[in-house]
Amino acid sequence: MTQTPLPVALTARATAQAHLRTPTCPCPRGATRTLTHRPDATVVRHAETVAKAHAPGTTPATLTPRLRTAAALPDLLLPPLTGTPVTLHDRLVTFWPYGTPVDPDDPDAAPWEAAATLLAHLHRTRLPAADLPLMRGPEKAAQAIAALGETNHGTAAATSPVLRAWATLPAWARAEAPMPDTTTLCHGDLHLGQLVRHPTPNGPWRLIDVDDLGVGVPAWDLARPAAWYACGILPPQDWDRFLGAYRTAGGPAVPADGDPWPVLDVPARALTAQTAARAIVKAGLAGRPLDDVEQALVDACDRMAAVPPELAPNRAK
Repeated sequence: MTQTPLPVALTARATAQAHLRTPTCPCPRGATRTLTHRPDATVVRHAETVAKAHAPGTTPATLTPRLRTAAALPDLLLPPLTGTPVTLHDRLVTFWPYGTPVDPDDPDAAPWEAAATLLAHLHRTRLPAADLPLMRGPEKAAQAIAALGETNHGTAAATSPVLRAWATLPAWARAEAPMPDTTTLCHGDLHLGQLVRHPTPNGPWRLIDVDDLGVGVPAWDLARPAAWYACGILPPQDWDRFLGAYRTAGGPAVPADGDPWPVLDVPARALTAQTAARAIVKAGLAGRPLDDVEQALVDACDRMAAVPPELAPNRAK
């Protein structure tokens, strides 16, 4: 018997969960949509309920404490609708309330201050789950570099700077040694796509996506905007908004004042290499050259490889 495709089966689960929450759901046209369908995650929505099929290999032992943490911190993290995942097509599935995402077409309204403030409070929060695993930031960066090395996509001119920059990082940032901090609660994959407004389109911002949540080095959560700033992708005023809000909220990842780069340099380098590796693979699969932003990431890796972290003056540039 042919198995129902995952998005179809997941949509049925999302619809059933939505009707449990709202038995009189009118099911208007457009109530059901596939939000994401990738090898590592499929997400569908029915009305105000979202169902997510997590990456293959995700286990209850790692996902359940992450769900408990989100449920315990509803002022910071979007809480799940159920505390225990279900299984569908050999994938763990969780259910969530729908939240309004950041508008990608309105960069001036990007909630940099809200993201930074949520992170600062998250980093200062006492761990609500004793069995919370390590945050997966370095692990995911290492996976991106491994994928780059295992494919024939991209030219040596693009891949070589990324691999050389990666090789300069300390072992913990390459997921080859224990992290130097295992007591701080971290999101693990912070970017603006990880924020939604809930319960209304004008409600407070909340962090989403617990797949990488865990204990670790809090500077990793600041590394993506730091890397974008260092590569010239994020405008200086937006970086200042983000860093200033984090410091104002008492975030512990960086000093309260002064130069933050001695702390941010290694994570920002790691995120630059990870993002560049993914960009090269993506461009290669599409059979196209790197665009300007992607090339800027590769160029940054080339500069990083020439100046190891311990010799960098002030910035990841």
